[in-house]
Amino acid sequence: MQLNKLSTQRILSIDALRGITILVMIFVNELAGMRDIPQWMRHMPADVDAMSFVDVVFPGFLFIVGMSIPFALNNRIAKGDSFMQLQQHILFRSLGLLVLGFFMVNAEEGIDAAATGISLNVWSLLFFAAVIMIWKVYKTNNKTLVYILKAAGFVILFVLAFIFRNEKGEPVSPHWWGILGLIGWAYLYSCIIYQLCRGNVPVLIFFIAFCTAWYAAGHAGFVKDSASLQWIATQSGNAAHTSVALCGMVVSLLFFDEKKATVISRRYLQVIIFIAALFIAGYFLRPFFHISKIYATPTWCLWSAGFCSIIFCSLYWLIDIKKMQGWTNFFKPAASNPLLTYIIPDIIYYLTALLSISLWPESLSYGIPGICFSLFFAVAVMGVVILLNKMHLRLQL
Repeated sequence: MQLNKLSTQRILSIDALRGITILVMIFVNELAGMRDIPQWMRHMPADVDAMSFVDVVFPGFLFIVGMSIPFALNNRIAKGDSFMQLQQHILFRSLGLLVLGFFMVNAEEGIDAAATGISLNVWSLLFFAAVIMIWKVYKTNNKTLVYILKAAGFVILFVLAFIFRNEKGEPVSPHWWGILGLIGWAYLYSCIIYQLCRGNVPVLIFFIAFCTAWYAAGHAGFVKDSASLQWIATQSGNAAHTSVALCGMVVSLLFFDEKKATVISRRYLQVIIFIAALFIAGYFLRPFFHISKIYATPTWCLWSAGFCSIIFCSLYWLIDIKKMQGWTNFFKPAASNPLLTYIIPDIIYYLTALLSISLWPESLSYGIPGICFSLFFAVAVMGVVILLNKMHLRLQL
């Protein structure tokens, strides 16, 4: 039985938000390597009580994950998935994100080419080749061929993990889970909570508060000083990220749950009240937990979710109500193929490094020229995705 009555069609405003977030992510990631860039175009330092638009990109992904979960799970239930099939899908998708994050984080740590036997560039490109082999959506009825290619991809991942040695001579290990891994944990917990709540908005809001309280408990002195309670501290960051995803879930249900059909003005009023509550809660928590993306503080989480909610409300009004939809075509390919879009910049970096090709001259590595080039690069990547979509190269966890 479906938990909420939601449309089976893709919501253009959600796709637009996802595509815009991906574009901004590529842009700011490219900016990170530039010099003479203003601080408001970079992540704020961990101990500075402030945030820039760059600090809202990661929670933007979490927010969109939360918005999408009710649609995804209800669609699978409507198509006939049993309870166990649904849990299997959630688990495999979560594991996929964790595996991707695990490998990418280890690559970022650097590699001892002599001990590993291959360079970082070759190792990384083989990893991305395996990712494509495993998670590609194959347009063929030859299931045997598909199984062989996927199995080969898993073998490549196993071999890459086995031979890897970082610059200290250490094997692969989960230093942290990376952006994709953190999204994987938030996705897993959000799916569990959504099913426990059965899509009930007030109960979801309770769990947002619960996740916030978990973070606070994880940073309390009595937890840090207790060996038996360290598990609370280790999951505090995941609790914070999950709170952002749950905020996206609440906004999605307030707008699109047809079981609670109301006029659009009332739906907007409900969302506006929710947004105000997020900013007010963040304001009162700020003296205890200053704004920090690095520490994933509750103030950063709640205010980021509030900003994402405002952006989505604007997009929904523009796209779904006013029907100004033509411009969204540019974002649709990336929005429908986010994993491929996410890894393309890294593939370009490692491939050009392997071929000893410079992406940009020194004159484009700082200041205004660097900002312009970063924007060009982000748009170019989106264009590459459009081309790859036409070639039927699509990845799906």
